Amino acid sequence: MRLNLVPAGTGLQWVRLGVKTFFRQPLALSGLFFMFMAVVSVLSAVPLAGLPLALLLVPAGTAGLMSATREADAGRFPMPVQLLAAFRAGRERRRDMLALGAIYVIALLVLVMLAALFASAEPVDLTPPDSPEAAEALMTHALADPGLWLAMLLYLPLLMAFWHAPALVLWHGTSPAKSLFFSLMACWRNKAAMLVFGLGWTGLLLGVGLLLSLLAALLGGGGLINIVAYPLVLLLASMFHASVYFSFRDSFVEAGETDGP
Repeated sequence: MRLNLVPAGTGLQWVRLGVKTFFRQPLALSGLFFMFMAVVSVLSAVPLAGLPLALLLVPAGTAGLMSATREADAGRFPMPVQLLAAFRAGRERRRDMLALGAIYVIALLVLVMLAALFASAEPVDLTPPDSPEAAEALMTHALADPGLWLAMLLYLPLLMAFWHAPALVLWHGTSPAKSLFFSLMACWRNKAAMLVFGLGWTGLLLGVGLLLSLLAALLGGGGLINIVAYPLVLLLASMFHASVYFSFRDSFVEAGETDGP
């Protein structure tokens, strides 16, 4: 395996391929994503140990969703067992994936603790709590909170380190430490494509949000739109996770292969 450098425009191609592949198997890919979210939500509701356990399984779940996308891209129907790909790849891969999850839990805990140290201690006036003024005050307070900005700043390299790491562990047997390093380097070296990828998804989400707002205005109410919005968000999240697979596929090549997306 070696790093493959891609042009900035490849980021939009990843978005397009994710959406296109999703519509090849929409029921399977959305169903697997819903199953993953359901497991995480149920585990998170368990007192004390639930949230760390749910976070522990995030890399394995991400690898499972990428495995399902690879199946769909190859023209095959992704079965539910694909979600467990990390646990069916052998004892060593299973151990390394859980180790990756443990690193993720510890890193997030450290991030939250650091952000809490710098968080603003000033109270926010939220009376009456349901008023637009209270919502505006809460938003203003959050944007002025140095703890929030520190958390966002620290989460970016963490996200880059874990972006490709689950796939490297699952498909190439890379150790957790090396997978995090290789993932960080791949995202940094292809930062232009990753930036375009992020902007592409941001634009798509904003466009969908604008469309829903226009429909709500035309229909004279938000009740129906609110019913449609939640499943639509799940579908878009499924498409996003499908596109993550293509960012991995094009960022690494086997030794001897020709560079290029």
